[in-house]
Amino acid sequence: MLDKFGIAKRIAKELKDGYYVNLGIGIPTLVANYVPEGIEVILQSENGLLGIGPFPYEEDVDPDLINAGKQTVTTLRGSSFFDSAMSFGMIRSGRVDLTVLGAMEVADNGDIANWKIPGKMVKGMGGAMDLVASAKNIIVAMQHVNKAGESKLLSKCTLPITGLGCVKKVVTELGVFDIDHRGFVLLERAPGVSVEYIQEKTIGRLVVEGDIPEMAL
Repeated sequence: MLDKFGIAKRIAKELKDGYYVNLGIGIPTLVANYVPEGIEVILQSENGLLGIGPFPYEEDVDPDLINAGKQTVTTLRGSSFFDSAMSFGMIRSGRVDLTVLGAMEVADNGDIANWKIPGKMVKGMGGAMDLVASAKNIIVAMQHVNKAGESKLLSKCTLPITGLGCVKKVVTELGVFDIDHRGFVLLERAPGVSVEYIQEKTIGRLVVEGDIPEMAL
């Protein structure tokens, strides 16, 4: 079973040379620490930063350099700063190749709910709705089950929807799943996790074809 760092490390394997990538709040921000060697990936933050580096060591923290989740970050050579209008212009015009988002729920048709739980106060929807409407590819980094042990990979989202039919892949502490017309297609198992356990913890349609390999991190 993976922790949040393992989820981020596995998602980093989906990065390709030359990609422009937006990392959402939470687990997705950790992907910046695991960009594979030998490729160049440009990380974009919707608060106005292009060219995010790894998280800083304590002695290198600059409180003026933050990502959209208000975490301190570093910049790379050639990084640029701009206002939110330009940032969302990049997003809405399809310049982002890959978006990695957290989620509260994902449905087996690719719907995502990640911005609000009814009855709980939120500061706003953030940029998630723009990102899901415009990104070329969306991967979700999330916990497979909630605190009660109930599946968050569902046949239909119960929380307010962020985007419809937009998620292409999900990585959880239990495994890696593609989403197609059949539902969640299990590609890899997390270390020490059986297919039977994944089936038990998944409410949405789950497709298991052949022997499912254990992921290598």
